[in-house]
Amino acid sequence: MANITLGGNPVKTSGELPTVGSQILDFELVATDLSTKTLSNFEGSKLILNIFPSVNTGVCAASTRQFNTEASTLENTKVLCVSRDLPFAQDQFCAAEGLENVIMLSDFKTGKFGKDYGVIMINGAFDGLLSRSVIVTDDSGKVLYTEQVSETGDEPNYKAALEAL
Repeated sequence: MANITLGGNPVKTSGELPTVGSQILDFELVATDLSTKTLSNFEGSKLILNIFPSVNTGVCAASTRQFNTEASTLENTKVLCVSRDLPFAQDQFCAAEGLENVIMLSDFKTGKFGKDYGVIMINGAFDGLLSRSVIVTDDSGKVLYTEQVSETGDEPNYKAALEAL
């Protein structure tokens, strides 16, 4: 269980992020076209998982925009933006912002991703949403970098995440 804050108020998560050097866990998430995506859909690609509470908040939107910009320069790398937002909201956000370099995925159906990755906030105002986190893997699914952002209102360390690739 990680201890983070939201607006300075203590919040706990449901677990811990995967450890560096471990293999990323499989997942089933819903894409904006309502199809189910699993880890095998991204096999052979390096991954940046940009995990956040809701794309309809300022910091989550900013991280999606920033990773969209960075993704356009990365070879063999996919940026997966994961939240519990409905796929319709994720799609509308990307369309309105003109974002084409990130893949929006939702954990709204089962919450299993949040449970498996230990990122569900289990108390506080965002109880049930995913905590702001970043996981970077190589093209074989080995975890190279993780960040559990300690204050939910802060952006992740983009530079450290990108340097891990």
